[in-house]
Amino acid sequence: MEITGRLTANAETRTVKGDKKVVRFTVAVNDSYRMGEERREITNYFECSYFRNEGIAEYLKKGAIVQIFGRVGINAYLNKDGEARGSLTFHVSEIKLFGSTSTTGAQPAKVAEFSVDESSTLVKKEEETDDLPF
Repeated sequence: MEITGRLTANAETRTVKGDKKVVRFTVAVNDSYRMGEERREITNYFECSYFRNEGIAEYLKKGAIVQIFGRVGINAYLNKDGEARGSLTFHVSEIKLFGSTSTTGAQPAKVAEFSVDESSTLVKKEEETDDLPF
């Protein structure tokens, strides 16, 4: 599955199960639909976990646009008042960064793609993109 959206805060790295590290971040995805003549906008939030390399956390800053690939899960829990709650989680296998909130306009946008190679090391590829439609 693929999701494209904005980071709601800077990514955090946490240690789980002894020495294993996980990068956690939240992605907001905006959507809209019509109900009769009225146009409604909604935002879905996905709590994301990336286990493959914690080095990417320094690039995941609030407002950045990301495209992530992975699988969706659901967390069900009871809040402090005993009410049932749930949240969407996304177990990320690949991340592409498309930019941040700064809009210089003069420079072409750089796309940084992070994936994991056979030896589980972080691989960064940079491409320059332009506004050409082809």
